[in-house]
Amino acid sequence: MQFKELFDDDRAVSPVIGVILMVAITVILAAVIGTFVLGLGDQIQSTTPQASFGFDSADSATNVTITHESGNSIPASNINISATSNFSATGDTSATDNFTSYSWADFPSASTDVSAGSSVTVTSTTGGFGGETIRVIYSSPDSDSSSTLGKFEVPE
Repeated sequence: MQFKELFDDDRAVSPVIGVILMVAITVILAAVIGTFVLGLGDQIQSTTPQASFGFDSADSATNVTITHESGNSIPASNINISATSNFSATGDTSATDNFTSYSWADFPSASTDVSAGSSVTVTSTTGGFGGETIRVIYSSPDSDSSSTLGKFEVPE
């Protein structure tokens, strides 16, 4: 046996690397195809919009104006406004339809899309929002998920 042939023999390297590459490609393709077959690809696309909301309670916290200051335009039906006490979407404090949550679309001044500059005013039906928390919540139309886009602690 010649020692020189043992050191120059590289035939086994190429098939081993080829097999490793083929297995890696197969695993990657299976993962990509499996993601779309199981519908996980659709969930990746439905993300929460980025938006900034401002709150103004200038009149002793009876009325709070919520304004979309910047960010994505969002359908009004996907935004809910909730408070820890009852309020009216119409501005009528004697209204019998006062709840702790309304859709942005329920407000008379609301448009179909909430974009920068859009605003609504919530009116307390319990004498004021002092010490209460008001939230702007996005509800995804594609799933049961929701997330808070804005939160305001009304000063007493």
